[in-house]
This record gives sequence, structure tokens and C-alpha cells, in this order.
Amino acid sequence: MALQLVFLDAATLGDADFSALKHIDGELTLHDYSTTAQIVPRLRNADIAIVNKCILDAEVLKQLPRLKAIMISATGTDNIDLDAAAAAGIVVKNVRNYAETAVPQHVFALLLALTNQLIGYQQRVAAGKWAQSRSFCLLDFPIMELANKTMVIVGYGALGQATAKLAAAFGMQVIISERPSATEARPGRMLMAEAFAQADVVSLHCPLTTDTRAFINAQRLAWLKPGAILINTARGALIDTDALINALQLGKLAAGLDVLAEEPPAPDTALLHCALPNLLITPHIGWASREARARMVSKIADNINNFIATQ
Repeated sequence: MALQLVFLDAATLGDADFSALKHIDGELTLHDYSTTAQIVPRLRNADIAIVNKCILDAEVLKQLPRLKAIMISATGTDNIDLDAAAAAGIVVKNVRNYAETAVPQHVFALLLALTNQLIGYQQRVAAGKWAQSRSFCLLDFPIMELANKTMVIVGYGALGQATAKLAAAFGMQVIISERPSATEARPGRMLMAEAFAQADVVSLHCPLTTDTRAFINAQRLAWLKPGAILINTARGALIDTDALINALQLGKLAAGLDVLAEEPPAPDTALLHCALPNLLITPHIGWASREARARMVSKIADNINNFIATQ
């Protein structure tokens, strides 16, 4: 019987070209999206599951005795019960280093939009304020240069390192923060409290773990100096939402968020209704350049072919 490959949520990659997956020796089934109830029926006869955000927990995995491998079309693995997969002998592979240019670019898209007040100025132009101005320009919002400012990187993997290089190109000073629970700093790193106290910008690039869930809380936000900017292109649940909203409403900082704790967010999600000039939210698109999605599909195919070669 031919190898059965099932992609549960292929539409999450948009209009990406899936040719590399279709050329694999096996039968590929692409589903745009899969509900929780559809996951087990669709994977019951699958040898290899390809998923992006579908949750494969222990209860799901125990119903899939045929499944041999899970290929994640993302870097994060928090939607897979890794212990249950290992116990069942299921190989799990994620995709790394496909968005090492796209995500850092989006970090600076958010940062520049905030520091250069792009949204506020665009809204003023659209409202006719420039056309009505007595001066050749509008100076309604303060603009901050990045040169000589300090960026703190939390999570110094490929994405954190690439972001640090861009920061250096802008003339920024870069500090690499230690993990939240660290009590001693490794060479070249700084304890988080000390790092945050110096930060003009904090950029999050760490995975979501028990150690990092909601670690950006009221206490750590209080470590930041007034006017600091928080950028999150990693996972929304890294941030205590209530604490962030409170700090934003008090004008203590600004935030650029590409991720929220729940995605897609519920219509009544508090952050969506803040309407604050110091908050910019984009819909988890930092990874999604056309080039990055092409690399993603290629790396998924490589992972599958490497797995098949070991069987």
C-alpha cells in the first residue's frame, strides 16, 4: 500500500506551492482546514500527518495506531503532545530557519511603524490634515530614532540572532537576556531584570514553555523604563494580557504584537478593542512572506524524505 500523507490544515500556508510535497513517493491528501472532530477520522489511515496549528494531544494520538510521523509546518511544537508521541513511537519533526529573514523584517516593520508614528500620520493625511496645514509638514507625533537605543533580545536562536544583526545595522546596542528563571548570567548575556532596566526595545523570540508562559507580567513590565517598546513575534501567551493592557493604558510603554494568546482571537478579545495609539497588532504574518512559505514547503518535503529514507 502506498504511503499515506495527510495535511490537515494546508490552507494555513495560503497560496504556497505544494509541488515538493506532491512529488513525494506516496499519496498526498490536502485538507484546507480540519476541525477537532475531523482530525482522527482524517488521520486514521495516515502514515504521516502534516499539521500547522491542529492539536494532536495524547487522546488523539492513542486513536492513531498507524501513524508513524508528524511533520509540523512551523517551528513551534506546542500543539503536539511530544511525550505521548514519543511513547507511541511517532517521530515529530518541525521546520527551522525558514523565516529567519521574514520574522526579523517584521520585527522592524512593527518597530518602525511605532517609532515613526506611521499609522497616526497616515490617518492625519487621510483626514486632510496635511492639506490643511500652514506648514510644509505635520509634526503632530514624536518620532524616535533607533540609533544609539538599546534592544534586548529574549530568545537568542536563529530569529533572535537575525534580529540582533538588523538592530546593529540601525546603530542600536544589543543586549541578550537570560531566561526568566536564570539566577546567573552566561558569558555574553545579562540577567533579565538588569537587561530590561536598560531596554528601549524588547523583542521576544523564545518558545512557549512552562518557564515562559506569561513571563512578561506586571513585575517584569515594571522593570522597563517609561517609553520602552515591546515587540512580540513569537507566541502571544508569553505575555500576561491584562498586565500589558494596564501598562499600555497608563502610557508606560508601546507594544507591537504579531501574535495573541488565542488565534484567531475571539471577537471580544480585550486587546482588539483597546484603540490605543501605543498599540499595533498584526495578524500573525511575520513568518508569511512568499519566500518564507516556499522555504517552509521545501523543508517539510526534506523532513518527510529524510524520514522515509530511515524506514
